Amino acid sequence: MSAVSQKIGAYFVAMAAMMWGFDAVVLTPRLYNLDVAYVVFMLHALPFAVMQPILFREYAWLRKMRPSDLTFLFLVALFGGAIGTLAIVKALFLVEFKHLTVVALLQKLQPVFAILLARVVLKERFSRHFFLWSLVAIMGGYFLTFEFHVPTLAHNGKMLPASLFALLAAFSFGSATVFGKRILGLLPFQTALFFRYGLTTLIMLMMVLSTGALSQIAVTTQTNWLFFCIIGLTTGSGAILLYYFGLRHISAGVATICELLFPISSILFDYIFNGNILSPIQWVSATAMLFAIYRIGTAPPAKTRPTPA
Repeated sequence: MSAVSQKIGAYFVAMAAMMWGFDAVVLTPRLYNLDVAYVVFMLHALPFAVMQPILFREYAWLRKMRPSDLTFLFLVALFGGAIGTLAIVKALFLVEFKHLTVVALLQKLQPVFAILLARVVLKERFSRHFFLWSLVAIMGGYFLTFEFHVPTLAHNGKMLPASLFALLAAFSFGSATVFGKRILGLLPFQTALFFRYGLTTLIMLMMVLSTGALSQIAVTTQTNWLFFCIIGLTTGSGAILLYYFGLRHISAGVATICELLFPISSILFDYIFNGNILSPIQWVSATAMLFAIYRIGTAPPAKTRPTPA
């Protein structure tokens, strides 16, 4: 792998991370006047509609895929598309533009959940210092969120449910990463992306129909439609395409470093657009948490035990 391709790969991953940081702080919170399930449905349905004339040939894969392939695609859509996005959007709406950086940073705990689940699903072993750095990351996340307050009293009580939703999002996205490993080894990325958006759209359609949230289309403003289109084409499916294109050219360790631009850009954008800044204890906690996530993400894989002859 050439040095030029590695630089290009790192650039694309870094760009995707910054786009996600911009989305979490500037774009998605501007849809707060709408129902959460309706927002998640539209964020998947619109990009999926745009994909139809471009990736319509991907439907041919339905005849080739095994039932297990469809199962893992469904799990990726359920956790990464539906549950994860519902949770993070709900968390962003709860904090009312006041603690968006905290929610974005908590989402970076997903490698902890991904590695734990990989131990169960993929039978991967933990690296030597996984539990130590996971503990540091979780403690950093706690003080980042609540500082020295009791959780139920922190920030008028809104940070407790917001942080729980952010952790649910981290777990869901981490789960989707593990299930996605099974799929991306069997299907082209554009195929997995196409069906992930399609299945998530179906899941969310059933939800908005059952709850009546689809009626919100009548109160969706022109500004809402503008943000739906911007997110769908840029920080949504666009950023995912950039990320995986770059990931093909760099190692997981380099990707982990590049992805740190997500929380860093979140802090910057939250200050520029909302005037919010972390307190000293939050700066220390965020630094500790991100360093622990970095150590978890760049740790060499654990040695597997030799199987007996």
